[in-house]
Amino acid sequence: MAIGLFILAILIQLAMVLAIFLLSLSRVTGSVVALITVIVTALISPWSLLLGIPIALLCLVLLIAPIRQSLITKPVYKTLGGAMPSMSDTEREALDAGTSWWEKELFMGAPNWDTFANYPYPKLSEQEQSFIDNEVETLCAMLDEWKIQHEDKDLSPEAWQFIKSNGFLGLIIPKEFGGLEFSSYAQSRVMSKIASRSPTAAVTCMVPNSLGPGELLMHYGTDEQKQRWLPGLANGDEVPCFGLTGPEAGSDAGAIPDTGVVCYGMHEGENVLGLRMNFSKRWITLAPIATVVGLAFKMHDPEGLLGDPKKTDYGITCALVPASHEGVVTGPRHNPIGSPFMNGTVDGKDVFIPLDYIIGGVENAGRGWRMLMECLGVGRGISLPALSTSASEMTYLSVGAFAKVREQFKISVGKFEGVQDATSRMASNTYMLEAFRHLVTCGLNQGGTPSVMTAMAKYYATETMRGVVNDGMDVVGGRAVQMGPRNFLATPYQAIPVSITVEGANILTRSLMIFGQGAMRCHPYLFDELQLLQSEDKKGALKEFDNMFFKHLGYTFNRGAKAFVAGYVGGSSHAPSFSDNFTRPYYKHINRLSASFALTADMALGLLAGDLKRKEMLSGRLADIHGHLFISTAILQFYEHGTKSESERLHAEVALQNSLYTIQEAFLTFFDNFPNRMAAGVVSFVTFPSGRIFTPPSDELKRQLGDTFMDDFEANPFRDYLKTMVYYNTEADDITGRMEHAYQTLLDIEPLWQKFKKAEHKDSFEGLTFEDHVVYASQNNEITEEEAEVLIQYNALRFDSLLTDVFDEHLVKALKRGNPHSLDNAVQQLTDYAQLKNDAQAKHGIPADSNAATDKNEETGDANPNHGYESDGDVEMVSEQHTAQEKQDQASFTDSNPDAEALDHRHRDAASHLNERMGNNHNQNQYNADDSKQVLDTERPRNADMTTDNVEKAPSTHASDSTDTKWQDGLRRDENDKV
Repeated sequence: MAIGLFILAILIQLAMVLAIFLLSLSRVTGSVVALITVIVTALISPWSLLLGIPIALLCLVLLIAPIRQSLITKPVYKTLGGAMPSMSDTEREALDAGTSWWEKELFMGAPNWDTFANYPYPKLSEQEQSFIDNEVETLCAMLDEWKIQHEDKDLSPEAWQFIKSNGFLGLIIPKEFGGLEFSSYAQSRVMSKIASRSPTAAVTCMVPNSLGPGELLMHYGTDEQKQRWLPGLANGDEVPCFGLTGPEAGSDAGAIPDTGVVCYGMHEGENVLGLRMNFSKRWITLAPIATVVGLAFKMHDPEGLLGDPKKTDYGITCALVPASHEGVVTGPRHNPIGSPFMNGTVDGKDVFIPLDYIIGGVENAGRGWRMLMECLGVGRGISLPALSTSASEMTYLSVGAFAKVREQFKISVGKFEGVQDATSRMASNTYMLEAFRHLVTCGLNQGGTPSVMTAMAKYYATETMRGVVNDGMDVVGGRAVQMGPRNFLATPYQAIPVSITVEGANILTRSLMIFGQGAMRCHPYLFDELQLLQSEDKKGALKEFDNMFFKHLGYTFNRGAKAFVAGYVGGSSHAPSFSDNFTRPYYKHINRLSASFALTADMALGLLAGDLKRKEMLSGRLADIHGHLFISTAILQFYEHGTKSESERLHAEVALQNSLYTIQEAFLTFFDNFPNRMAAGVVSFVTFPSGRIFTPPSDELKRQLGDTFMDDFEANPFRDYLKTMVYYNTEADDITGRMEHAYQTLLDIEPLWQKFKKAEHKDSFEGLTFEDHVVYASQNNEITEEEAEVLIQYNALRFDSLLTDVFDEHLVKALKRGNPHSLDNAVQQLTDYAQLKNDAQAKHGIPADSNAATDKNEETGDANPNHGYESDGDVEMVSEQHTAQEKQDQASFTDSNPDAEALDHRHRDAASHLNERMGNNHNQNQYNADDSKQVLDTERPRNADMTTDNVEKAPSTHASDSTDTKWQDGLRRDENDKV
């Protein structure tokens, strides 16, 4: 009995401690509750004082201020103060710059889902939608990226003028100054659509709306500066650039060596107080054509001319200087990899400028770094994520079309599981990027300068795009490797390094910025504690630190308790009001992981302190956790506002599982590498008591999504949605339209095409060429002549969409590609194979029935077990393989047919005579329709009256079959054709 009461009393005490932490009681309230519990449990069992006395002593220490400060606060303050590295004014400005938004809720471990549910989902205004549908559409139609990159090395004069005169450089400028004043979401949509056509044009439009001085002027410029510059920037009369980076300062932009020294000098004929500038800037976009240059430099006043002789170094300052100003040198161009946008140098030696060139005037001297961190960070959340989203969406559309149109081993390449492993990633990652764009621009639309969120957007958008494009290259293979105006993947692939590098190199962004700034901007106490630790008034700081430190401890224990409970019973069930059966479990996971992240981050900050700044691998893993928590919520928000169709659920499910698995692995590798092994073990046990709980998407999910990736319209509404996000066309001679045209045509005639190809693969038709087979099927009444023409037209489109470019010997001029399968040339592909065979067999008395493929020793087509595929393209399962040979042959992809000899391009005028020539061939060969091997039961295709307007036509020679052709190797050839 006594043992039972002792155990009961101990359990009550432990439950009390857990309850205090879970309820987040204050230091005083929690201590009082603990003391009462100790007394009550002592009455139940005096032996419970073994645990109760230490609890009571700790409570007394916490309640009695002098004892608490002497035993806890002062030692902690001294230890942490010595561990924290000193901060320069520039570092302090950077850490304090910007605001926080939803990312703070996730960092703090208890996201408020009611707040999340009330975020206004970003939408376009009427004016914004009209601009995208008209001005942006028109600009995109003017752009030819191959010509821009490989011939002109610049946008055309017409494109430049259209950009300037239609406000593309003034999207962010208020209407009162002549700008468009678009929302962040609208800016993102505009840049995405332009980028889907030309990254060069997108970067050109992007910079004035993000890296240019417009944003700085709007927030910090004087009224005079706004009136002077903003109208010209809005209407394109002024072209801006901003000089920040240089030979000695890239990622460490705070270390810029460029200087401005306060002195007197001559300006416009007067001796005025100003700055003697020396600067050398590199990698400055639009610099070669800029009319106004923003400059970041370190400002010094050694003579105290500004009135404060004690203040000689003001720190980083921003100024706006006309490019025509005496001594300013612009013009030489860099050659960025992937896109020849205007990028170059800005130099100046002993350039004198007046003080009123400082953005915001002398009052803003030394505030430049904060200005840059806040304003340029907003652009970082819009421009590069928009370009990355666009590249991924165009890759989704083009590669999805290719995966269905391109056939190998008798089926679409998109049906292979190895390919689906890649295409399912492409689909889910593209879905994630579109969702990410919506949540980020939702935050930016609400105002503020959330620097952590925009750093996440820049890093995870560009890295994800890198993966999508690389996967696309793997799927498309040789079609994507060969450069030329037909290559729809080369441009985004080549431009990847630009996105990864600019606006904060990705390695730096992940390793330092996301968690480093996140801890300062998102933690409820850390930044204020850091300020107190470095305060010169130690006595006053200690008093404030005493109160704040114990609030911090309460916060940490609360998150630890939540993580501990969630480890056994799951996370909090709190979720937005719109959650459903599919999304609710994911909100529960996010609640759990968010609390675990808050605890883990506090452990890292408390034990490593300033050393965490140098533990970049650990910091990078914490960034991954924080970033993918944000991404997961973005996916859930986007899904809520989508179609909620089965195919969209597949996209969302795979994307969510990828993010949760990434978070889990970041946690576990963080614990595995944390220097304090005991602390890591404890927190690991609290957060993941049962070990791994998430797995990557299953093979079955990836197979389903891989199939969906090739669908369109109601079967895949997300693909249909993507067409509205980019410059979409189906022109047969366009770089992206060519593949899409073939794909859409295939969707229209798919029943006819699939049944014909299956019959063809089973050797149901006589002949050597596709055209032979079509004629044979038509002559035997298995298809109508109208259907025969549809098949020939699609085959021509299919073949053309798969052609790569060829060039002259110097790789300068792309040559025109002929299409031997076009409707004009179809008759030239007909052979006399069947006639020769029938004549020979008749000569030897062989019955016509023996021509069937089934009489051959080796089965062909779908019946050949070496192919391992059924007629519908599915892999034969193990249960369907009846012999050991079948199981062995399942992995063999040996083609049973030899490669066909490539045919030279022939010139015929066959379009108007195709039916007649088919009829003539029928009369010549006199095939017996009753001998046909299989009758195709096809439905009439939707575009059976398809024209040849978009089919490449060759010059006509009107050659006569009887006078200018001869038979060679069973193929019909012109006399001058080479064998």
